Amino acid sequence: MTDLHFAETIGQPGAPLVFTFHGTGGNEMQFHGLARDLMPAAHVVSPRGQVSEGGMNRYFRRKAEGVYDMDDLARRVEDMAAFLTSAKERSGTDRVIALGYSNGANIAAAVAFRYPGIFDEMVLMHPLIPWTPDPQPGLKGRRILITAGRADPICPAPQTDALSDWLTAQGADVTLEWHAGGHEIRPEELTALSRFVTST
Repeated sequence: MTDLHFAETIGQPGAPLVFTFHGTGGNEMQFHGLARDLMPAAHVVSPRGQVSEGGMNRYFRRKAEGVYDMDDLARRVEDMAAFLTSAKERSGTDRVIALGYSNGANIAAAVAFRYPGIFDEMVLMHPLIPWTPDPQPGLKGRRILITAGRADPICPAPQTDALSDWLTAQGADVTLEWHAGGHEIRPEELTALSRFVTST
């Protein structure tokens, strides 16, 4: 990936590797510290999205709210997968966790649809996948936490349910955590996140 900005914190030898992915308008530091707080020994790598939308960082282009530029997404997935694979190899770890919010959850999920072996576990906070991915048997047994708001105007609940159902159909071990609000991250999500990453 050309001119990729990222934050990296080296953890203890053999500790898990956590990749964090920010939401639209965030940057590489949005969840970097959270990952360190949750797993102090972990390696943490946090790439910044390379697309600018009105000055806001994103991981891929979109044509409108909920309408993705699928050609651009495909290119960004390939670039991101290469970056993640290189970082994974450097870390030497055998446990890799993705933690993404909104647009960050979407790029992490899109990478896993194409390259399911990169992540062992995924935390997808308020994802929006407005298409039905092709079957991916490589997701079988992967632990995945999805957190979402019942009243989220950006990521409608039926599409969150559809993603959860699709992942379950691939054989993934899916946990779906709801709150009553919208697109904001609420304390109960962070509790579920902490519980998820500290259990194996």
